[in-house]
Amino acid sequence: MTHKIILDTDPGIDDAMAIFFAFQSPDIEVLGLTTVFGNVPVDMAAQNALRLVELAGKDIPVTKGVAMPWVGPESTYAHFVHGNNGFGDIDVAPVKSQLDPRSSAQFIVDMARQYPGEITLVAIGPLGNLALALRLEPELPKLVKGVSIMGGAAFVRGNVTPLAEANIWNDAHAAEIVFAADWDLTMFGLDVTNAVPFKPEFVDILAEKNAKLGSFVQASAQFYMDFYSQNREDRVCFFHDAFPIAHLRHPELFALTEGHVRVGTGPLDRGQTAVAPKGTTPSPLWTEANTIKVATKVDHARLEQLFIDTYAL
Repeated sequence: MTHKIILDTDPGIDDAMAIFFAFQSPDIEVLGLTTVFGNVPVDMAAQNALRLVELAGKDIPVTKGVAMPWVGPESTYAHFVHGNNGFGDIDVAPVKSQLDPRSSAQFIVDMARQYPGEITLVAIGPLGNLALALRLEPELPKLVKGVSIMGGAAFVRGNVTPLAEANIWNDAHAAEIVFAADWDLTMFGLDVTNAVPFKPEFVDILAEKNAKLGSFVQASAQFYMDFYSQNREDRVCFFHDAFPIAHLRHPELFALTEGHVRVGTGPLDRGQTAVAPKGTTPSPLWTEANTIKVATKVDHARLEQLFIDTYAL
């Protein structure tokens, strides 16, 4: 079975790893990359996405999306995690191709209308493009197959505040809109992605298996590993953004919990994805909230082998 996806992204080192994973997957058809601010400003995200498409030798549309949070000032970005150019400050080639002229939100709507019921929206950055697409086309939840999000922290600490994960925190009001929409939404947050550290040898193997794409991930990930290895005895890396794509291909690797979700937008709970598992509370404040699925466990060894095997294709 082939999964049609639109990959909404803010590249980003782990975004690059996830995008290449999707490109290499024989059962994933990437209809386009829609870009958003997040790890880097949106102009850089768009250029970085074009760069990744060119490096992979693909011919798919890349669009530029929202540059600001739904509410509040411009983001401060995560250059301390991803480097000044989003790719760990490695040398990157100039971009030769052009962006699709449509906005990311319009592209999402256009593709959903063209392939009704066939597309999974895979969002691995802040959720402004999906929120805007819902405003452009209120019937969007009926037009897509589902939504898979890398973001949030249901039952664990956040990584920006004690409550919030970065993608949701960056655009909490957009996330509130997206999580409240009536579609089949699965969240891959820090509950599962932070539970799977990758050793430095992992990216070495990717480079060995795929000299072009794997070597790019290997080189760019050194900066990323420097960040993640602070205050640790071992050197590690995390590839959060590839998880929702892995789930589309092999859902049996993951354990999911279904629950009612609320997204915080206040000064203290901004970006919190609070989840009440179904049947755990009678309060209408929760039982009337939208229901989502949350990934809580994954088979680490099989997931890592899936990444390696796919890069080797």
